[in-house]
Amino acid sequence: MATYKEIFGTNIEVLASDPANPVTGQVWYNSTDNVVKGAAATTAGAWATGGSLNTARQYLSGAGTQTSTIVAGGENATAYNVIAESYNGTSWTEVGDLNTSTYSSAAAGADNTSALQFAGYNGSNLAKNESWNGTSWTELADLNLARRFPGGNGIATAALAFGGFSPNYAQTESWNGTSWAEVNDLNTARYGLGSAGFTNTSILAFGGYTAPPTTRKSETESWNGTSWTEVNDLNTNRGFVGGAGTDNTSALAFGGGADPGTVGNTEEWNGTSWTEVNDLATAVNGQAASGTQTAALSAGGEGPPYLAATEEWTGAGSPLTVTFTDS
Repeated sequence: MATYKEIFGTNIEVLASDPANPVTGQVWYNSTDNVVKGAAATTAGAWATGGSLNTARQYLSGAGTQTSTIVAGGENATAYNVIAESYNGTSWTEVGDLNTSTYSSAAAGADNTSALQFAGYNGSNLAKNESWNGTSWTELADLNLARRFPGGNGIATAALAFGGFSPNYAQTESWNGTSWAEVNDLNTARYGLGSAGFTNTSILAFGGYTAPPTTRKSETESWNGTSWTEVNDLNTNRGFVGGAGTDNTSALAFGGGADPGTVGNTEEWNGTSWTEVNDLATAVNGQAASGTQTAALSAGGEGPPYLAATEEWTGAGSPLTVTFTDS
């Protein structure tokens, strides 16, 4: 029988741990686990268990990628939190606290070294705005409108805040790195909506709740840097829904509060319509969400109350680590 080297011209690579970003077809020997592993292309997207948060909580904010996320704030049985945690793709580490305890804030940022957290609630609606530099949080210029449960996306120097529980459930504000400016409102006023986008000129907003009397929404809107346009609805009406994605053409919606209760439903957006894919392992709403359509993260939230669990999404066609056995 031919050896691996005779077939492929090289020996299997020996590694102490699995590579951080394997490519489809890559094979290696994990000397710690004493097994041969490889990266196979997934035929359907799926959720897998990640490292648990150090502090279980709901309604916390999250920003970044699946392997580089910062979460902050949130609510549990004892407090509104100032706690922030950083994720490296494997585990969470507690880092510098927020200046203001809060839950139901929004966040923007491309990784766990640079982010913005804004709005929220700690007895009253907040307009507060804090910047994360990888070490500590700094208070910056406030939003024009205090609110809780808004949508929020972009990066630390160019973010967008929209909707939220406030006197104006549709108001949108744009951040230029120094101050917030009011821009065009959402078409459907709501709070607790999911969203996606790493730029404040290309964002998708979906789901949420209307102002009381509250109804769950499926409406989806696309932001082009100037105005919102209504596009095709989610398949499942829900609020407090997680969202991930790079822009308004590629997104993932997961979890949320629906009828009759919390769901794990996951849907993919292709720029035109939503398609239902594999559910979260645990139904959840009010979780921190980050990442892209093919590599997303869901952390904490309310399942039973105050979850610490993290789930990682690997989209269809992405490399997925598998273990080879002799059986």
